[in-house]
Amino acid sequence: MPTAQEVVNHFVSRCDWVDPQNTVDRVIIGDPDKNFDRCVCVWMSSLEKIKEMNEMGIKFMICHEPTFWLHLDNYDEGNPLLQEKRNYILDNDITIIRNHDAWDRWPEIGIPFAWGDFLGLGEKPDEIGMNNYIHKYNMEPVTLEVFAKQVASKCADIGEEQVQVVGDPNQIVKSVGIGTGCAVNIEVYRDMGCDVGIVSDDGSCYWREIQMAKDLNYPVIRVNHGTSEDCGMITMRDYINENIDGLSAEYLYHGSCFRLVGA
Repeated sequence: MPTAQEVVNHFVSRCDWVDPQNTVDRVIIGDPDKNFDRCVCVWMSSLEKIKEMNEMGIKFMICHEPTFWLHLDNYDEGNPLLQEKRNYILDNDITIIRNHDAWDRWPEIGIPFAWGDFLGLGEKPDEIGMNNYIHKYNMEPVTLEVFAKQVASKCADIGEEQVQVVGDPNQIVKSVGIGTGCAVNIEVYRDMGCDVGIVSDDGSCYWREIQMAKDLNYPVIRVNHGTSEDCGMITMRDYINENIDGLSAEYLYHGSCFRLVGA
């Protein structure tokens, strides 16, 4: 059975793009030297998912995003806003590690690869840019409207039934740029020759990227951050089960936390 720190080291040591002394991939809270034979992979270590894991009798979580709402997880232990969450974790002897910098660029099965595969674009992108964060896929020509509906159909399977679309619905698109989280960039998409770009809500402000796209007549499809990355936690679970001896991983679905409410 590996320790929590050994699991961190397993991933970080295999990534020449990660500086071990300057990464968020570390033990966030809990005992780094405790051995574990079971873990849960989850996109966001929300209190809801932590409690769900604890009810399963599992005390070790591997998350992709921050636990305490700041990218560096450099929280003030005296902050009353996080006391309930922090106390629950410590009182139940739970350990949480983060696998972000490694898994965001992990070849073939990391976050953007898993997203492209989930969307049915293929296992291998036709071009990779922005330090492996942005991928281009060529596809059969379709209208923006048809392609957006295809994306929405895929996302509906994991809880996001509608996607946001900017651009002429009749414009023909035959290549798409994808990224996840904050690693989305309309300028890079255009420079790579992508006819349409898929972005996430956390990586695209309306007044910046979205208005730029409108002014440039560049088609954009926007989804929730969690929608674009949940599939990458499934591949993380599978990787752990196949490559880390003594540790069995399970996956807890997160998805978009938004409900769509009509008038």
